[in-house]
Amino acid sequence: MDWHEQIDSYCERVDFTYWAEPVNAVTNAAFLIAALWMAWRLRGSGLPLAWALCAVLAAIGVGSYLFHTHATIWAVTADVVPIVIFVLLYVFVANLHFWRWPLWLSALGTAAFIPYAAATIPVFDALGFLGSSASYGPVPLLITIYAFALRNRHPETARGLAIGVAILCASLTFRTIDEPLCDTIPLGTHFLWHCLNAVMLGWMIEVYRRHMVAEARAQG
Repeated sequence: MDWHEQIDSYCERVDFTYWAEPVNAVTNAAFLIAALWMAWRLRGSGLPLAWALCAVLAAIGVGSYLFHTHATIWAVTADVVPIVIFVLLYVFVANLHFWRWPLWLSALGTAAFIPYAAATIPVFDALGFLGSSASYGPVPLLITIYAFALRNRHPETARGLAIGVAILCASLTFRTIDEPLCDTIPLGTHFLWHCLNAVMLGWMIEVYRRHMVAEARAQG
């Protein structure tokens, strides 16, 4: 594999210079802002997994910035890996604290995301409406499943997850239509994916924080 092979995936990029995607690059600051905001919200909370999610959220911004400036195989790897880590970590958090599964079962349930994604991505790909975003399809579906399953046990948490799904679906829409609308919108719409996705990921951490605060109050 040539780690320095260059990739042209987005409407804004017209060459392979460093600042060929200035808006796509700069809007990754939204992830850093969301991470800092949630770090402020978490002060004194004693929630190490929430802090870990904040760190990964910041890493998503850095990785995406590298991809939209360097546009190489190594840069896209730096972009994708933190996203995968965030998803897996949040599934673990949901299993451990929303469902109160034991540690071993929470880890096993997290590992199950991999075959789940492998089974559902081809379905989303075949449907066609997500285009290049088909690989993200399993995520809103899984959050929806968790929200529905938790609606009676933890209605506020379920509502928060549902809001997260709505924001994610909106952000996925802007990611999906970026290239098809290149002739109409030369700037593209990918930068809106960054902005909304940063809001969504920050919100998902907030849902976890609120859940833990509610649980602490319920216990005394």
